[in-house]
Amino acid sequence: MAAAFQYFLLILAFLDTHASQPFCVPGCTCSEESFGRTLLCMSISLGKIPGNLPEAFKQVRMENSPLFELPDSFSNMSTLQYLWLNFNNVTVIHLGALDHLLELRELRLEGNKLQSVPWTAFHSTPLLKVLDLKHNRIDVLPEQALQFLVNLTYLDLSSNRLTVVSSSVFVNWLTYQKHRHPACGAEILSSMVLALHNNPWECDCRLRGLAQFVKSISFPIILVNSYLVCQGPLAKAGWLFHEIEPTVCTKPEISTPSANFTIEVGQSVTLRCLAQASPSPTIVWSYPLSTWREFAVLTSSTMEDAVLSELVIWTVHLVDSGNYTCVASNAVGRSALAIPLRIQPAQERPAGSALSTSDVELRVAEHTARGVLLEWLAVACTPEEQGFMLHITSEEAGRKEVVHLSPGIHSYAVDDLRPSTKYEACLSPGSRSPRRGPCVVFVTGSAGGGLEGEHLLHATVVLCTVLLVVPIGAYMWAAQGACSCHQRCCPRHRRPPRCPQPGPLCKDGSFRDHAAVCEDGQGHRDLQGYGEDSS
Repeated sequence: MAAAFQYFLLILAFLDTHASQPFCVPGCTCSEESFGRTLLCMSISLGKIPGNLPEAFKQVRMENSPLFELPDSFSNMSTLQYLWLNFNNVTVIHLGALDHLLELRELRLEGNKLQSVPWTAFHSTPLLKVLDLKHNRIDVLPEQALQFLVNLTYLDLSSNRLTVVSSSVFVNWLTYQKHRHPACGAEILSSMVLALHNNPWECDCRLRGLAQFVKSISFPIILVNSYLVCQGPLAKAGWLFHEIEPTVCTKPEISTPSANFTIEVGQSVTLRCLAQASPSPTIVWSYPLSTWREFAVLTSSTMEDAVLSELVIWTVHLVDSGNYTCVASNAVGRSALAIPLRIQPAQERPAGSALSTSDVELRVAEHTARGVLLEWLAVACTPEEQGFMLHITSEEAGRKEVVHLSPGIHSYAVDDLRPSTKYEACLSPGSRSPRRGPCVVFVTGSAGGGLEGEHLLHATVVLCTVLLVVPIGAYMWAAQGACSCHQRCCPRHRRPPRCPQPGPLCKDGSFRDHAAVCEDGQGHRDLQGYGEDSS
């Protein structure tokens, strides 16, 4: 009996010993430091911050873990003073993540993937002194960013992606201090060490205020590295802030060498637009039938803060008449200038004459529930509008369909397409041979492919081949049969032509080898044609 009682006492002592041991996260280490209890989690597979951490911890340090967010996980940790989350994968800080951290002194997030910071979240951390955000991807710093950080003594924003920052961010910080402690008058309560180096600064007019601020910076703000280097614009790349004198920002001013053009059908024309502004403007063109006919646009910088844009039409048609508007914009504003283009007929067509095959453009406009919508445009006018014949064929599906279209019809929905099947649609004016008009070839994806190839439509826009998506499969590609690769190759596209010759033309007028490697000027490439003869 005595032995049993003694054994029972041992069990109670064991349980009491383990019950008195403080909590620690599995895989982490806990220790007692001079300032309080510390939780250290290094290089462990910690997907999120535990939500049941006790209030006893004064420092939490989690590094080299796959943490991807900073959530509201500190509701029981109102006495936490040091939160170090360096070298993780944090991309998001929730708005309420800091709500309960009233005693927080240090927040270190070095080496994460933050693109932005919810600066208003710091209203709950009035005692924060150290904010380390270096080696992230932050590209914006609002003017009111430091509104709730009046006691900050160290702010590190180095090695981010900041290009333009207003000097008001730091000037306002001094004002916030005075308003927070009005009894102190003009006395500065604290100084701040600031790190801004290793950012891709754009040293144009937008950085004028910060450049002047850096040149005249003095206590209480201290720069870790005052040798801030410009990365752009190209003329200022490598310059120090102390060496530049940015100009005042101005709205674009547009001019053109010729106010209007009058030319004949078949000729080429180049419309020019010169825009001057600071910062340097971007230029886009708008004109009639822009969704149908895309022309080559060449852009160059003639001088600092001046851009010349040239829109080139290699062969004009009557439908190209209208106003071509050059729109220049920058951070200050936008300006527009319309250039009228008038097209005169080269010669009159005989009454009742049919359209030439080169006068019609055919395209796949969109996809429907189980098919595609074809659209066409007659780029030359005839005294009497004529009808068309649309020929839809597929050897794989055994489909041969001829559709007679009345004058005035300019679109047709092709339905009941089979998956993993190639189709060809050819359009001929009047009653011409089906192989003499423009053709478009498209291939549907597999039935179970869903829309997984949909990103190709947005990622790749090529000169002679267009990737499209149909709901009945993964993807569809369409080759314009009427495209030829000379200097006026594919006039409907904006990029200068850089594509090889199309596949060989068969005896019946169709393309058996449809594709070539074509580029859009941005490194995107399309598949090489897979014809029978690879030589």
